Amino acid sequence: QVQLVESGGGLVQAGGSLRLSCAASGSIFSIDDMNWYRQAPGNQRELVAGITRAGRTNYADSVKGRFTISRDNAKNMVYLQMNSLTPEDTAVYYCNAAIRTRSGLRDYWGQGTQVTVSL
Repeated sequence: QVQLVESGGGLVQAGGSLRLSCAASGSIFSIDDMNWYRQAPGNQRELVAGITRAGRTNYADSVKGRFTISRDNAKNMVYLQMNSLTPEDTAVYYCNAAIRTRSGLRDYWGQGTQVTVSL
């Protein structure tokens, strides 16, 4: 059974920083793309940042220059460093990964971690 578990969310003042972590565990053969999504109340879930196994990254325009995604392939972890946070970044942040197990390749999701940015 594969699990993704996020951590690092919380309450922070505008202009502050948070670092989210996501750990993948279980019977994992390999992990392809890893992503961070977010969903604010009343909004659709949106892609924030993604990283390939080789380390190529992509970002939503709204977070470019402020957020940095990284991963540790040896530890099956992905991180999101969030700087210069604004109230518009308030959302539940979800980790997503394409994971290969003996059953094949499929998408997995974490349970989400709340990020709240106050003025």
